[in-house]
Amino acid sequence: MNRFAILYFPIVLFFIVGCNSKTAPEVFDLRCESLQNPLGIDKTTPRFSWKISSEKNGTEQKAFQILVADERSDLTENKADLWNSGKVESSASVFVPYQGQKLNPGHAAWWKVRVWDEAGNVSGWSEPARFSIGVLSENDWQAVYIAFNTENGYRECPQLYQAFEVDETDSNYFLHVNSLGYHEVFLNGKKVGDGVLAPAVSQFDKRSLINTYDVSELLQNGENEIILWLGSGWYTEGLPGVVNNGPVVRAQLEKVKNNQREIILATDENWQGRKSSYTRHGNWRPNQFGGEIVDGTLAKNDLKTENPENPWQPVSLVDIPAHNASPQMTEQNAITDTISPVSITEIAPDTFLVDMGKNLTGWVEMHFPNLQKAQEVKLDYCDHLINGERFNDRNQWNKYIASGSSPEMFINKFNYNGFRYIRITGLNEKPAAESIKAYLIHTDFELAATFECSDPDLNAIHDMLFYTLQCLSIGGDFVDCPQIERLGYGGDGNASTLTAQIMFNLAPVYNNWLQAWADVIREDGGMPHTAPNPYRAGGGPYWCGFIITASWQTYLNYGDTLVLEKYYPVMQQWLGYVDAHTVDGLLKRWPDTDYRGWYLGDWATPEGIDQTDERSVDLVNNSFIAVCLDNMERMAGILGKPEDARLYASKKQQLQEKIHETFFDETTNTYATGTQVDLAFPMIAGVVPEDILEAVENSLYHETEVNRNGHLATGLVGLPVLTEWVVENNEADLMYSMLKKRDYPGFLYMIDNGATTTWEHWNGARSHIHNCYNGIGSWFYQAVGGIRPVENVPAYRKVRIQPQIPDGVTWANTSQETPFGKLVVNWNLAGEMLNLDIEIPVGVEAEVVLPVSVSYYTVDGKEYELVEMEEKAVDLKSGKYVMQLKW
Repeated sequence: MNRFAILYFPIVLFFIVGCNSKTAPEVFDLRCESLQNPLGIDKTTPRFSWKISSEKNGTEQKAFQILVADERSDLTENKADLWNSGKVESSASVFVPYQGQKLNPGHAAWWKVRVWDEAGNVSGWSEPARFSIGVLSENDWQAVYIAFNTENGYRECPQLYQAFEVDETDSNYFLHVNSLGYHEVFLNGKKVGDGVLAPAVSQFDKRSLINTYDVSELLQNGENEIILWLGSGWYTEGLPGVVNNGPVVRAQLEKVKNNQREIILATDENWQGRKSSYTRHGNWRPNQFGGEIVDGTLAKNDLKTENPENPWQPVSLVDIPAHNASPQMTEQNAITDTISPVSITEIAPDTFLVDMGKNLTGWVEMHFPNLQKAQEVKLDYCDHLINGERFNDRNQWNKYIASGSSPEMFINKFNYNGFRYIRITGLNEKPAAESIKAYLIHTDFELAATFECSDPDLNAIHDMLFYTLQCLSIGGDFVDCPQIERLGYGGDGNASTLTAQIMFNLAPVYNNWLQAWADVIREDGGMPHTAPNPYRAGGGPYWCGFIITASWQTYLNYGDTLVLEKYYPVMQQWLGYVDAHTVDGLLKRWPDTDYRGWYLGDWATPEGIDQTDERSVDLVNNSFIAVCLDNMERMAGILGKPEDARLYASKKQQLQEKIHETFFDETTNTYATGTQVDLAFPMIAGVVPEDILEAVENSLYHETEVNRNGHLATGLVGLPVLTEWVVENNEADLMYSMLKKRDYPGFLYMIDNGATTTWEHWNGARSHIHNCYNGIGSWFYQAVGGIRPVENVPAYRKVRIQPQIPDGVTWANTSQETPFGKLVVNWNLAGEMLNLDIEIPVGVEAEVVLPVSVSYYTVDGKEYELVEMEEKAVDLKSGKYVMQLKW
């Protein structure tokens, strides 16, 4: 057992506050709808958030004042024309609603905030931030959908063009782009914005997304020229909502001044189009995502608006079926890292193998030596070599067709690849390493956590998980893998949500993804296994129920009650479908449909575990439904629905009792097949009666240590379930011993066999960039790091600091960005002393739970003896603290 195991005692609250000199707080990191300076938000009542720093321990916000104005220069108490809140007595600093003058679609505004602390000190005003309201209804559009259709259809990446006049450039100019397929915008020859592969994903038969750009600085008095460059992406023939044989767009340029909108330019029949140097191959299906083909001759003139050899031609108007076109409420994709090759090897006279050193999701840029006109250079991609030698073809390839005149260069534009290796064919000489770059691309979320400890193996596992998740979010969701399916599977998402939301600030990403889940539910309440849901995919109830568990987890992490309000009816609808397929009190296999297949319990388990055993499948799925009912009970309480809360509590209890009655074997003290997931899930789901809990725990230890030789023996579903049980029961040594196994199955087995991102299967089959086994990442932060939110208190307003220290680990440094600021816990062992450096942001209260063996402790040098057993926790307000615990 862990020698630092914690016993939980009744707590006498007493707050320790340092004696630093009084200093006024400072306000920073202003956000609107969880985004920094968002343009084109989806509501006219925005919500504001900010963070506070203070050099004084114990600082609390007691009041705030917000100013909102049309112009930045008007952000003064006397001139703020949209809202001056006055001094509001409140501690709220997350999702504070706007309460000023009415805001209309297209409206742009600036805002700033100041706060007062508990001593009456007032901060300076924050740096100003801005936001704008997006296009919210069809009545706000003058633009119509247009396309440049050719015989190649969706394989073309056409350009659409228009020249227009602007008579003054002192106003704000916003361009709203609603593309079905990817787009890039060029204004007067310059790319608009830093984003790539825009917009984010959506279900095209239900929704398309609008991106808004501030183009004020790119406009000039007089004539201007705009190019909309399009690529099909998911808007591909045969997929839901696709009615045109190629990408489609509507766009509208608006001048905004004094809360008045004037439409300067809108897509219509007068625009012109032409083909570009880019075409694509592949049909955007599993193993067929293909790549891009670049004509080097056309590329020379792609951004020249006058090109007699590629003249502009009339566009087509496209009748798009009615759907919800709404502003994109997550960050755009961005290039976040540049990676250089570690080796280039000649494997044939004109063929070279490039090793980028690690897997990534993104683009390649390659500069070529002198090429002959029409010479073709092909770039194939794969995420691993078969048996370490043979190239693993996945129909991921790009091609460059030379112009015959330097410079010659290839770079992706409207597709991407998941890869580590590039096989280059068609070159006459070995390319120089500096001629090749790879770009890591993901949704431009904030990296929000750090972890490092004394054990290099744990660091290697953590860093692989941390990096893998960055390779899995392109377009405002998390996919299973970037190179084979690219689908937002709910099971993979459920397994990794807690880990991902600890590691990154994902409130906007989950806003987009949960919206997609709400869009794909069927009239009878049936849910697919992916969102968006372009075609049939496999999974089970754990996949479908993402709408419940991910909504709840998003609320807990970020404190956004609007997420619960929006999706609660969708959750109820899906639970109605569950009820319709419940037999004698238990959910049983429902039918396959044209949008959903399979009926899984756990998935991707190691060899020796029969994940298809009906007992295990039914136990796993009904345990998950019990968790969903528990979440619904809690959400109903938050939303002020006491009758619903009682209903879900009753249904949960009935299901828990039925699961125990059906699946428990009293002769072995096991459930169903007795595997790790079949033992841990009933405990997590509240199924196991208290009087046999210890016996079931002992069965889990025996299953792990004896039957599985101390290894992890779960799949996608079981891993986060087992992780949750380990964290809740302070079983750090058990998890540590499993993670330290170097043989199969395990994370070190992956790493020792060359993994830089986690695999789809423990044995390395199929994908080597995957979202199966990343759910264990929360253990590093919640157990070893010791940072856990207090149950049912959202947004980390109250946290429990309780490092669970495995034998063999002597220090750990952990930080996590919360909605209130950075929370830091650094600890190290020195003999019989545990030293802690703790940093708590303003707005958060922390409870430091003391090991049972502690005899005394110090806080900032002041010593406290533990005389009474009740004094087993120390409560700290915001600030920086140095603690020492002696046993």
